[in-house]
Amino acid sequence: MAIKVTATALSEVKIVEPRVFGDARGFFYESFNGREFAEHVDADAMFVQDNHSRSVRGVLRGLHYQIQHPQGKLVRVIAGEVFDVAVDIRRSSPNFGKWVGVLLSADNKRQLWVPPGFAHGFVTLSDSAEFLYKTTDYWYPEFERSVLWNDPAINIVWPIDFEPTLAGKDAAGSALKDAECFE
Repeated sequence: MAIKVTATALSEVKIVEPRVFGDARGFFYESFNGREFAEHVDADAMFVQDNHSRSVRGVLRGLHYQIQHPQGKLVRVIAGEVFDVAVDIRRSSPNFGKWVGVLLSADNKRQLWVPPGFAHGFVTLSDSAEFLYKTTDYWYPEFERSVLWNDPAINIVWPIDFEPTLAGKDAAGSALKDAECFE
């Protein structure tokens, strides 16, 4: 197997660690293998779009989701380090409002599978970070929503000692109690 898959405290959210082959010349790994992903992570996921973002230290993006055309996301960092978060926003789930957070970095090469029905966000911990992610549906800005990154009802423990830099849409995000959520 070219990947090691570990369930998080929210069992649908998974850490995916590739098998890395390295020597004095550098390293090689498969960043994605459809057969392995289907067998060990999610057999129903079909990726349709790849995204690439760059953020400087202190930028917090999220907590994002699409209320229609929900996206599953397979996320990773190719430069720098982020603290990545997934929040269960399915009202029928016993884990509604619960979150998990994982350090993703170019060094640890970890990926996180964030299935549809979860809000997603991250904060950049290094001077800058390049973030890549595959999505299971296209971006529809009219359906994009944002839950407040610091909603006390969710109580995410962000590993920061500074006020993060936010986009306007994230600063204006909804409290979970007022957010449009999945059933």
